[in-house]
Amino acid sequence: MGGHPRRAGVPLLPPLLLLLVLLPPGALASEAEHRLFERLFEDYNEIIRPVANVSEPVIIQFEVSMSQLVKVDEVNQIMETNLWLKQIWNDYKLKWNPADYDGAEFMRVPAQKIWKPDIVLYNNAVGDFQVDDKTKALLKYTGEVTWIPPAIFKSSCKIDVTYFPFDYQNCTMKFGSWSYDKAKIDLVLIGSSMNLKDYWESGEWAIIKAPGYKHDIKYNCCEEIYPDITYSLYIRRLPLFYTINLIIPCLLISFLTVLVFYLPSDCGEKVTLCISVLLSLTVFLLVITETIPSTSLVIPLIGEYLLFTMIFVTLSIVITVFVLNVHYRTPTTHTMPTWVKTIFLHLLPRVMFMTRPAGSDGHAQKPRPSYHAELSTLNCFRRAETRGCKEGCACQDGACSHCRHRRIKISNFSANLPRSSSSESISAALSLSALSPEIKEAIQSVKYIAENMKAQNDAKEILHGNQRQVLGGRFSTNIIRPAPPDPSVSPRGYQNPNFLRSSALK
Repeated sequence: MGGHPRRAGVPLLPPLLLLLVLLPPGALASEAEHRLFERLFEDYNEIIRPVANVSEPVIIQFEVSMSQLVKVDEVNQIMETNLWLKQIWNDYKLKWNPADYDGAEFMRVPAQKIWKPDIVLYNNAVGDFQVDDKTKALLKYTGEVTWIPPAIFKSSCKIDVTYFPFDYQNCTMKFGSWSYDKAKIDLVLIGSSMNLKDYWESGEWAIIKAPGYKHDIKYNCCEEIYPDITYSLYIRRLPLFYTINLIIPCLLISFLTVLVFYLPSDCGEKVTLCISVLLSLTVFLLVITETIPSTSLVIPLIGEYLLFTMIFVTLSIVITVFVLNVHYRTPTTHTMPTWVKTIFLHLLPRVMFMTRPAGSDGHAQKPRPSYHAELSTLNCFRRAETRGCKEGCACQDGACSHCRHRRIKISNFSANLPRSSSSESISAALSLSALSPEIKEAIQSVKYIAENMKAQNDAKEILHGNQRQVLGGRFSTNIIRPAPPDPSVSPRGYQNPNFLRSSALK
């Protein structure tokens, strides 16, 4: 007998069964998904709406999940957000029986292969209006399609900066189909607000709430009604950064304006401090201008505060200049006007509830006689001196008590002559040859005192002028030294009584 002998009791396995046993389990599932994909998209058209009846609309369940609030651009009035757009609808062409495909209930396919609603952001400011379709959609055996594409939107947002940086903003995001009206696509809002479960907190803004609303609007361009879903995003600015870096420095710098009036006038830094405060406020105003939108409809309160503070600082500069001008006036350079006396001696004391001490009115100084009256009196004394010494006086040489008393009167009267005309009056008195040597010596002393005080005043004026020239950039080296003190004059500028007594004894 030829050939190999057949073993008894061991049947030969069919080749197909042997192949199925040797294949891994995943190969069977891949084969089932492959067959399912081929069957679903064999005659599928992604342009046609997935409805059995043309008059029926496609119901789209819509929900927005916020992942991150990227930025709020106040200047350009743009809000940038990172969102996930969840869209669920039913496609009767994408149904199957899981039992025919090894129990496969879900399948993920590229979004370009299926029909999708063209939902866009109506109030988009920059970028594409429509989301990217490079993500995949999830198919369920019942025909339910779930598509959650991520997108970064830059939506328009009307910014109200009245209470900056303690402001609240309301930014809306309007989603809807661009080409399908309500008869073709109807939107249904999932939930009552935006989904914030996966929200990443922002360091500048806090989301208060984000409710959603559905609207059916008829636009002027078309007769159809278009549905949309609008989310109102209520956000609040976190003011800690601006409080530390903007508000507190502004308040501290504004407080320095009050210290200008407390600073002494002789220090020479009052105007410098005012101008420094003004420049600092200008810098902060420029910072706020770069932060807020360029609109004339609303001005932030902090901007108004800085503006009015700058106005008050400018007024303080004007007042400081006036105060310094009055401070550096002297009796030798200016005469006090009558209206100044009226204001500061009569009106302001009443406003400030200031009263004069008791009895001051009764001891008011009498008006000083004019220069001509004093000179006339001096001449009368001179004639009386001459006439008394020659005719009515027994001593005939001016040595009696009567003559000495009269000479003391003339000396005291000469010392009280006005400074502005002291040289003229003293020269006139010296020209009187009939005066005694003691009187002439007293007049010489008075003349020396007047000239010495005048030299000191001139030196002070020159020193003040040199200081002003140094501040203006011009230096002066003129130094005037006052004349050496005379032993006949006391340190206070009066006639030295010891010197007069020694002269009289001589």
